[in-house]
Amino acid sequence: MRIRRLTAHVVRLPLKRSFAHASATRHDSDNVIVRCELRDGTTGWGEGVPRSYVTGETPEGCLAQLAQTPLAQQLSAECSNWSEVIKLCENFQPATVGDDRRSCHGNALRCAVELSILDAYGRVFSEPVSAIFDHFDVARQITTKNDVMRYGVVIDAGNRKLARKAFIRRVYGFADCKVKVGAPGDDDATRLRTIRRWIGPRMDLHLDANEAWHADSLIAKFEPLLRYHISCIEQPLPHAEVARLADLRSQIAVPIMLDESLTSIVDANAAIANKTCDLFNIRLSKCGGLLNSARLAATAQAAGLGYQLGCHPGESGILSAAGRHWAHRIANIRYLEGSYDRYLFSRLLTNEDLTFGYGGRARPITKPGLGITVNESVLREQTRATQEFRLG
Repeated sequence: MRIRRLTAHVVRLPLKRSFAHASATRHDSDNVIVRCELRDGTTGWGEGVPRSYVTGETPEGCLAQLAQTPLAQQLSAECSNWSEVIKLCENFQPATVGDDRRSCHGNALRCAVELSILDAYGRVFSEPVSAIFDHFDVARQITTKNDVMRYGVVIDAGNRKLARKAFIRRVYGFADCKVKVGAPGDDDATRLRTIRRWIGPRMDLHLDANEAWHADSLIAKFEPLLRYHISCIEQPLPHAEVARLADLRSQIAVPIMLDESLTSIVDANAAIANKTCDLFNIRLSKCGGLLNSARLAATAQAAGLGYQLGCHPGESGILSAAGRHWAHRIANIRYLEGSYDRYLFSRLLTNEDLTFGYGGRARPITKPGLGITVNESVLREQTRATQEFRLG
């Protein structure tokens, strides 16, 4: 079975409410949705969430990059099993645009295309996408079968209804909560005092600074927050200063996680060599899809580091499903984010609601492919640009 065509859409998905952190305030999300059609008419769907401040990508740039990629050469092979599909996905290399020394410019596009291919062939094989991990040698040492996954929750920047947000997360039985810190105008110590009071003493609180602080003032910024029993600090410094963490780690009493500085195997190898972190924040879109994300997790484990599966605010049910498949088969995930569907959107892009249940719990998806279908009327309404690519 071969691919007949790819159709890429730039869609704007309005959020129910704005989401703020130190790097941006978001009212909607511009995503890239890719439809893969095989020669027998089977279709699959994929999604990427380009963030210019993370991988340097824009939605329109993804379409231009895809147009420059020799798709007929890269994606024309016949596939009759998962091993051949994995090889096909690995063969997809988006055209290089500008300086890409970190090997990440194109990761959101790669994720969208890869997921659409995996979804389509999973439907042909009548197997869920999670089955790929039985055929992906790189991931064998980190695979398992998690029958119940437990997602964490987030409190964004700002002070609006802070006590209420914290108390609701406690009542709904979540086990861990990420708090965004470092935003201009926020008194993080006061915010954390309120959050800890209302969220309770048992909740695992970890922080995400989204590159807000600087090396010379990091200790002064972070030390007042330790009294609120923090388990981890994510991306405390801008990427340009991340090498300074090698010396600062010994002065910080909690593990450090990299996010914006962890986009590719190039970043991962640099973090390991320079000893700048304890954990990787792996996001499917940021890191280039299911396969690259599994490779990063295996790299972290081999180096004695931990990892989480994160998500971008604004991911639709397509990426929620993909994250569920990844979390079902990858072992030792420290924190798990995603599947926020109906908490984010008034209208879902998928016909299925992938939102987690009480306490963040969710079950694996066992339907073929990603196990989702796209509401094409919503897709048409939210589409801002479309481009079709015929492969033969």
